[in-house]
Amino acid sequence: MSYGAFRPDEQKREYRDLATIDADFRQMAEAGFNTVRIPHTMPPVELLDIAASHGLRVMVGLSAEQYAGYLADPIGAPDVSAIVRERVRSVKGHPALLCYALGNEISASMARWLGRREVERYLARLYAVVKDEDPEGLVTYVNYPSTEYLQLPFLDLVSFNVYLESKEDLVGYLARLQNLAGDRPLLMSEMGLDSLRNGEARQAESLEWQIRTTFRAGCVGAFVFSWTDEWYRGGADVDDWAFGVTDRERRPKPALTAVQRAFADVPFAIDPTWPKMSVVVCVYNSASTMEDCCEGLKALNYPNYEVIIVDDGSTDGTSRVVRNYDFTLITTPNHGLSSARNTGLEAATGEIVAYTDGDAWPDPDWLTYLAAAFRSSTHVGIGGWNIAPHGDGWFADCVANSPGGPVHVLLTDTLAEHIPGCCMAFRKSALDAIGGFDPQFRSAGDDVDVCWRLQERGWTLGFAAPAMVWHHNRDSFHAYWKQQQGYGKAEALLERKWPEKYNSVGHLTWGGRLYGRGLTIPLARAGRIYQGMWGSAPFQRLESPHPSILQMLPLMPEWHLFIVFCLLLTVLGLEWRPLSMALPLALAALTAPIAQAAASARRADFSATTRSRLGQTAMTVVVAFLHIVQPLARLHGRITHGLTLWRQRGDARFAAPWPTTFPVVVTRYRVPEAHLRDLQQSIREAGGVVLNGGDYDRWDFEVRAGFFGSTRVQMAFEDSGSGTQVVRSRAWPRAGYGIAALAVGAAWLAALAASDQAERTAVTLAALSLVMAWRVLYDCVVTMRTLQQGLRACGLMSETRSGRALIATRGPS
Repeated sequence: MSYGAFRPDEQKREYRDLATIDADFRQMAEAGFNTVRIPHTMPPVELLDIAASHGLRVMVGLSAEQYAGYLADPIGAPDVSAIVRERVRSVKGHPALLCYALGNEISASMARWLGRREVERYLARLYAVVKDEDPEGLVTYVNYPSTEYLQLPFLDLVSFNVYLESKEDLVGYLARLQNLAGDRPLLMSEMGLDSLRNGEARQAESLEWQIRTTFRAGCVGAFVFSWTDEWYRGGADVDDWAFGVTDRERRPKPALTAVQRAFADVPFAIDPTWPKMSVVVCVYNSASTMEDCCEGLKALNYPNYEVIIVDDGSTDGTSRVVRNYDFTLITTPNHGLSSARNTGLEAATGEIVAYTDGDAWPDPDWLTYLAAAFRSSTHVGIGGWNIAPHGDGWFADCVANSPGGPVHVLLTDTLAEHIPGCCMAFRKSALDAIGGFDPQFRSAGDDVDVCWRLQERGWTLGFAAPAMVWHHNRDSFHAYWKQQQGYGKAEALLERKWPEKYNSVGHLTWGGRLYGRGLTIPLARAGRIYQGMWGSAPFQRLESPHPSILQMLPLMPEWHLFIVFCLLLTVLGLEWRPLSMALPLALAALTAPIAQAAASARRADFSATTRSRLGQTAMTVVVAFLHIVQPLARLHGRITHGLTLWRQRGDARFAAPWPTTFPVVVTRYRVPEAHLRDLQQSIREAGGVVLNGGDYDRWDFEVRAGFFGSTRVQMAFEDSGSGTQVVRSRAWPRAGYGIAALAVGAAWLAALAASDQAERTAVTLAALSLVMAWRVLYDCVVTMRTLQQGLRACGLMSETRSGRALIATRGPS
């Protein structure tokens, strides 16, 4: 419950009518409330004493917003840090203290005047002051939609004041705020409705659905604004608002009963009609974490679920731990993760099958939030957050802030492109329809593959932020390196099965945005704030553009191969000095990932707040090191299992010269899309990789065989009567611009080296140029021949090259 502000006494002291405060807090406690928020004024310690006597906690406001103006005009500014420090000192350690709120709604106009970064630095400075005085205290800042763009990753929890009078709007906005909050708790610090303008009945109705919606969205709490219609701001009583659940004489309104009713059964009133859930846990040598997992499964707060644990050939006593619990245990020889998931799927009797791992344990309401998300949508799969627990050790804490962990990919705030395997659930009928998981993915990649196969059917995946699990991270460098190598192997397997999902250099091109801790940030990535005309937009957000290819290059494992290439040229420079210029290029290429690693490590949020500054600095260095090491481990796994720049697909027989325009073919009438689908499928069966053109491309699709060259195809369809149509096809080769430039550049340097009598350098560069030129030609030839095979298989090409119209399939006439 939000409480105050009220008229101060003669000494201008607020919250000094202790008798009224005691009566109000007694009434709140009897109504079932557990926390009071003092939004605008630092309360006296006597208020916290009264709260403690009634079993209430207090959210204390430190009023940083009242001093923000001094940032623009520092003349005569007070020592804000000293003021905040003194306020924290007066209440720290109090049994009624819930958390500190640095401030409440620095105005959008003021934030715009100062600039986003100045406000962020101001709040970060005050956060450090609070933590220095009270390291164990929780700290937040109460934001609102007009300054949503503020980036405050240091806060312990995220708080927002939100007033929306449409349930649909609130549902959508809470989903957005959950993604902005990330893996931190989200608190609704104010919500309400004015009964003076809307009537007491509508106020009661609105507050009830606001509270229910807030908790169903996974928020940790909600403060109702406010306790009473009595309100004082800016030196005067406020008479034209009536947001209280009681009137000025503390007589209850209908809203008080509605709020009590809503709080009584949040987040959900579970009934017997909720679907049966089957929880499947696939484990291999997980004895060290299995007890945590089983205790979490045992504590699930859901009326109708079963637990199936599949032990995939463990040798460390995992099964002995599981036998201490009333779960279904299935032991099998070691066939890999996907096979174990399928074993659990076959044994499941629930309508929905939820998967987690042996090194994770679910939140007690995990199944409840999953089931609610399935009941309110048509999604076939839904995932949630996986969060690193505290207490796993300093190295696991570093890994939690490093790249390569399981993350989810979202197309919108609630629509997912990928959900990670440690926290995912599916309708059993959908998994059965696609044949379950692909057994070739023995340790990773199974979740990505199954998500793509479900979406290939036209089905959708959802995301429910509160459906979360706690997930242990690797606690040693060897374990982390081995994990990332395994992910590199999985990438190679996925690229072979889903080549159209990968770009020419073999990197996955997600359509959505990745969420999670430890993501490496691209350099020079700026954002723009949507503020509206004159800064008047009520919802102001930060829009970050998708990083460009150049920005993402240092994040790719092959960037390290480029560094090696530059160093090779530097070695050649020992004979021919002009090539020594490659050394600065190599150093610049090496600097980019180091700079990105350092910038990303600075954002690390370590769980041990009491660790010394020296210790946190050392951990930051380790995180930066892991940001550099992770692509190397992935690169090793990728190359070991065939995902290389020099990989090649398709019919490798030489087939030059090739036509740019194929003979015209007359065939039975079919919609163009049917021809294109069949042709692309035939090309894939011939071993080629097909990528469709975009909305603004003049070509229809591109056939790829490798990184160096490809063939683009354009087709035209013309009705010719009598149930037939004319089909025209043409194609042209296309070399990768970067490779072509390197080949030409190497040839030019070879010529210059030869003219300077640097024979070995000239021969090396000439050979390098010829190899790249040959690979460009080779890939173009392979893709053209693969295209021809596809055209023949679909009846869209004849062996003759006369150019006359050929009847491939005659119509009924």
